[in-house]
Amino acid sequence: MQSPYIVEALSLSKAVVSNDTTLPILTDLNLAVPHGERLAIIGSSGSGKSTLLGLLAGLDTPSGGKVLIAGADIGAMDEDGRAGMRAKYMGFVFQSFQLLGSLTALENVMLPLQLAGRRDAEAVAVDALASVGLTARGTHYPKQLSGGEQQRVAIARAFAAKPAILFADEPTGNLDVATGEAIIQLLFDLNAQNGTTLVLVTHDMHLARRCQRVLNLQQGVLTEMRMPDSPSGAH
Repeated sequence: MQSPYIVEALSLSKAVVSNDTTLPILTDLNLAVPHGERLAIIGSSGSGKSTLLGLLAGLDTPSGGKVLIAGADIGAMDEDGRAGMRAKYMGFVFQSFQLLGSLTALENVMLPLQLAGRRDAEAVAVDALASVGLTARGTHYPKQLSGGEQQRVAIARAFAAKPAILFADEPTGNLDVATGEAIIQLLFDLNAQNGTTLVLVTHDMHLARRCQRVLNLQQGVLTEMRMPDSPSGAH
């Protein structure tokens, strides 16, 4: 029986050791994200939002507890197994764009498709760039693109393989307000078109309110926030 949740965290904990002192970041955290949900995780700087995102994506390992992706325990897998799960289920959008400077916009979008063994990588990447309005910029390198254009390339790369889950870490953090608003709209439009689950880490309450659910992470604990009169974000 398929799990009703695409992402689950069960009694998840993370601590780091610094100067012989153990510093807890996340403590016995539980989270269940249904298929197709738009979820925002907010919290002050240093609250552990990015750490949580890294754990959910299998980019980091917890000190305790487990993470399930589509019902599978990614902590029980080796790195190749976790990489396989990321390739199969996940897309990523980061604040710092994470584009390779030596590759064109089109090549940046193609790369994860090629790594996944897709023979149609170029055709899929061309369509993905078109979906974010960057057909004419495919042969340009990141340094030739504006910040907004670079983030659109990153979004095209994230959505190209039609992932079940998109993890976005402060996706508008390096953008001006107008560009950030356009990127937000693009993110939600693509989310709605593809039925992708969106897990968004942000400190921007305007962005958070456009999600279906908002969780606040403070001192390693998640609490649900009630957001009256929240727009749906998908329209």
